[in-house]
Amino acid sequence: MNRRMLLGYVILGIAFISLALTWFMFDLLYDAGEFKTIAPHFSGACRRISPAPGAEDITIHPETGIAFISSDDRRARMRGEPSQGAIYAYDLSHPSPTLVNLTIDFEQDFHPHGISLYIDESGVEKLFVVNHRAAGDCIEIFDYSEDKLIHRESLRDALMTSPNDIVAVGPRSFYVTNDHGNVSALGRTLEEYLRLARSYVLYYDGRQFQIAAQNIAYANGINLSHDGKQLFVAACVGRKIKIYDRDLDFGALTWRSDIDLDTGVDNIEVDANGDLWVAAHPQLLAFTRHARDAKNLSHSQVLKISLQENPPKIDEIFLDHGHMISGSSVAAVFGNRLLIGSVFEEHFLVCEMQ
Repeated sequence: MNRRMLLGYVILGIAFISLALTWFMFDLLYDAGEFKTIAPHFSGACRRISPAPGAEDITIHPETGIAFISSDDRRARMRGEPSQGAIYAYDLSHPSPTLVNLTIDFEQDFHPHGISLYIDESGVEKLFVVNHRAAGDCIEIFDYSEDKLIHRESLRDALMTSPNDIVAVGPRSFYVTNDHGNVSALGRTLEEYLRLARSYVLYYDGRQFQIAAQNIAYANGINLSHDGKQLFVAACVGRKIKIYDRDLDFGALTWRSDIDLDTGVDNIEVDANGDLWVAAHPQLLAFTRHARDAKNLSHSQVLKISLQENPPKIDEIFLDHGHMISGSSVAAVFGNRLLIGSVFEEHFLVCEMQ
């Protein structure tokens, strides 16, 4: 091979690599929603409730209307400042509800993330909480009685390397999402930007943890149908909700279908009719920029998914540039009231839907 031919091959190789990189960047930006047109809308009125920094997850008792709010000042933690998270109660049945710190006497390191309220047939209530302790992630189980949370136990396991959200299915059993499959910071970054489906769902049957579902692109929110037969998992980077059939006796999961949403799905709540309410990040890279600097707003989105229709009917209920609330992570409903929380904001929204 002469020098001229060799140079030609080198130039061709460089051109091919440049073209591949250009295509990769375009595909990444397109997938992340950077080219979407955002037209804010909501039929109703919202008010801010504070202080409740980082109200990342909210779940509402279906009968009493008490909202449980998982709150943690993540920006303070990122700055290396000492902080203690909290679980707040907010009684939607009260004419003038106020925030009540239910974990003010919990003396252990507490940085709550996903939460799940479990109510057994006799009415006994338990709250399950993903806790990012400095010493290692764990699941905290509380009894809820007489307007108080009473800590019962902490559970941890080597498989639970990046827990995000949880749904309880028994007094000591639950599913929890691991939002990354990699354990190193570099591995997790590559997993996100290369959109690799490496995360998974764990099942704890009251005795041991085991992997129940795999190959999910950033497993985020998780919830259960009212009859317990189907499990819903948000694939944030995958921009979809994955539906699994659930074995009621052994907890095994079988993939059933996906609901493609073209948005970065976060937490999932189930309303009284069995419909799904999903908070999402329509522009994922905008949320990444917001995570680095609060001055960078991140769009907030709420979707309602009606599973009774085939295919499921998807309605966009709320869309905001980030001025009302930035980086929405959860949407929970009680009657005509919609509560919207976020990962970093100092407040959450209580909205009256028309």
